[in-house]
Amino acid sequence: MSIELKVPEIGESITEVEIGGWLKQTGEAVKKDEPVVTLESEKATVELPSPEGGIIGKLLKQKGEIARVGETIAYLEDGKSDGAKKPETKPSETKPAEKAPQSKIETRDESAALKAEEDLSTPRTPPAKASQDKPRSERLREESSTENEPAAPERRAPTRPESSKPTPQPAEPTSSASSRQQEVVPMSKLRRTVAERLVEAQHNAALLTTFNEIDMSSVMALRKEHGEAFQKKYNVKLGFMSFFVKAAIDGLRQFPGINSEVRGTDVVYHNYFDIGVAIGSGKGLVVPVLRNAERLSFAEIEMAIGDFGRRAQDNKLKPDELQGGTFTISNGGVYGSLLSTPIVNPPQSGVLGMHGIQDRPVAREGQVVIRPMMYVALTYDHRIVDGREAVTFLKRIKDTIENPARMLIEV
Repeated sequence: MSIELKVPEIGESITEVEIGGWLKQTGEAVKKDEPVVTLESEKATVELPSPEGGIIGKLLKQKGEIARVGETIAYLEDGKSDGAKKPETKPSETKPAEKAPQSKIETRDESAALKAEEDLSTPRTPPAKASQDKPRSERLREESSTENEPAAPERRAPTRPESSKPTPQPAEPTSSASSRQQEVVPMSKLRRTVAERLVEAQHNAALLTTFNEIDMSSVMALRKEHGEAFQKKYNVKLGFMSFFVKAAIDGLRQFPGINSEVRGTDVVYHNYFDIGVAIGSGKGLVVPVLRNAERLSFAEIEMAIGDFGRRAQDNKLKPDELQGGTFTISNGGVYGSLLSTPIVNPPQSGVLGMHGIQDRPVAREGQVVIRPMMYVALTYDHRIVDGREAVTFLKRIKDTIENPARMLIEV
């Protein structure tokens, strides 16, 4: 009896997936709940587990092909999960292979024996005997004529006039061709969707970017003072991202337009804060969402981000974890970026870009001092966010990070 392997419901608004790759092939054994194939959607890459133990039957879809939700992509046959039986080898199939080498050796030996007998039976005349029978004067003439003969043409080195120079030879065509090879790889479903949305954001929104810089001394001092105790209590490091998530929520409360979206001819203001955090994965950049981030503590934010990062590398993020979001934070500093212009993730209206921290000379109270500085950027949709609001929002982020106590007393 065969069991149909169908594409499951992956997420809201997802109607089709791309076959990312079969983890099991036809004839291979599979256990219950063991991953069989990876499915790439526009939001995430997921693995389809086997509903029962058995043997993989016919594959109806291959890697790179599109399948709709609910469509059958393979069959699972009844069988034990310890593996398919290996085909038995018939004795008659191995006899010719064992006999062939022996016959070949005997043929060579017989040929060699016949050639030895032929050499012994064929009389040979010493080469010098014919010439010795000739008169001495004739032999001297032949030797003299042989010494004066020119060398064979193939043995003569080509001559070149002294004034001529060697002509440079062109490079080997094979080496030139090997250095200009191309490889055509189709874009994944996730990458195509990301590309479409980025182009959509550029075409459908009026995007502008404003910049500022933040003195990270206070946050770094807090991490140095309380980092060890924080990690001991919560089993997670106190990073920078939790400070910026808290600071962003504080700023979004002050400027709700940045936490809104355009929907047709309406503006939808969100009274909650679902903060997307951009994370690199094996399939590219993904943005899992911290739901109701305003309710999360510093430790809960750090633990959630750490969990997202680990599961993103293994393509274990759930589709619903990548949906929605009212505002996004992207940290290009982890890759060494000093300054960039982040792009808004539609239909959101703003994205905050963090960057690398560098010790730079700055002026403080008339003195030049060295401080750990970070450039930050805010890209926003100018259709519903004015420049004054965007600049003031980013200034609020700066003030909150430089004086973290403001987040506690909400001033």
